[in-house]
Amino acid sequence: MRVRKLFVSAAAVVAITSWLQFTPTAVAQDRYAGSTITGTVYFMSGRGAGRSLPFTLRINRLTTPEEIGNLNRTLQSGGQEELLRTLSRLNAGRIQIGTGVGLAANAIIATETEGRTKLTVVYERNLRFAELRYGTRSQDYRFGYAELYVGRGANEGMLIPAAQIRLRDGNTWEVEDFGTFPARLMGLRVRGGRNEVR
Repeated sequence: MRVRKLFVSAAAVVAITSWLQFTPTAVAQDRYAGSTITGTVYFMSGRGAGRSLPFTLRINRLTTPEEIGNLNRTLQSGGQEELLRTLSRLNAGRIQIGTGVGLAANAIIATETEGRTKLTVVYERNLRFAELRYGTRSQDYRFGYAELYVGRGANEGMLIPAAQIRLRDGNTWEVEDFGTFPARLMGLRVRGGRNEVR
């Protein structure tokens, strides 16, 4: 994975991820299916700057290589709108920010990197009434996106509550944050699954 921070007007391109690298390993599939990850999300920009909320990710299963390939082909052929339609038919778990019921975590992809597991979560976010009523620019940012690093060392990550996703060079997903900085995920703890990680 390559990470860049390119500031473009009010938004920031914060993550550029090669989708071909997202091949879930058998170990990750076996270890994290059925687990729950809890922690704290700390917002660094926007209206919620300085605010922290509880974070929970429930993993029912990991997204398969076949599903990943289909998502990539869909983005390549139909852009963000087609990706959203295809993604909405998947359900790998549930993501909760705060104390509400949360949203379906449509895709959860696990990859091994430097002795740690990286969990990438992509989901369809809910548009608020005010966004739809006033036609705000944020309604074009239809996805939520998170990266969690668990295993060796500190368990941490980042969250983009409102994101756009574009394809670059045929196999690279460019994730653009509507805000200036992504939120931080801190103090992540993994429970359940075949091998519990702390």
